[in-house]
Amino acid sequence: MIPDRKQFTPTEWKVIEKYRTPLQVQKYLRTLKYNKEEDADSILSFRQIVRKKKSHCLEAALAAAVILEQHGYPPRIMSFESVDNLDHVLFVFQTEKGWGSIGRSRDTGLHGRKPVFRTARDLALSYVDPYVDFTGRITGYVVVDLEELGNYDWRFSSSNLWRVERFLIDYPHRPIVTSEKRYQSLLKRYTEFREKYPKRQATYFDNRNTWM
Repeated sequence: MIPDRKQFTPTEWKVIEKYRTPLQVQKYLRTLKYNKEEDADSILSFRQIVRKKKSHCLEAALAAAVILEQHGYPPRIMSFESVDNLDHVLFVFQTEKGWGSIGRSRDTGLHGRKPVFRTARDLALSYVDPYVDFTGRITGYVVVDLEELGNYDWRFSSSNLWRVERFLIDYPHRPIVTSEKRYQSLLKRYTEFREKYPKRQATYFDNRNTWM
């Protein structure tokens, strides 16, 4: 059940009131420090994110879900599986124009997307190329509704949300298959770019106009 206003602290409610659209929430999440899990508090709830002012991808997706469900968006997230087990999670939403997403990552290409994709699969495919680095390669995706967690407190808990992580790992993902030739081409381009620009983000992708 969607929480009502009295369940939030004044600071939390200010965040909810200030950031009312997916684009605004994406901008908010980019103001937060990236959570590198140095304190082992690796899966924070929205309450902890607001307090500590940091998040990684799963935490950001959960925060976006909490904020935007107060503005009429279902709490749905997309999970990616990768060959290197470094999975990625996004908040996803639909408008009359299509599917979009909100994301937080150390890689700019894995942040959100504008709502211009016809299907959730089309949205997922937009991440295939930017996902390729020295080890990453998407093998599957799934969209899940966090309401499936039932009474589990993924919004306000002061404990690590390990159950959410396990829930996503165990959820059957739909396969995404890319050719070996395409993957090797992407890997070669990424490797050459990193050798030339070791401190720059890779932003040379054709679909950059769809990025949030």
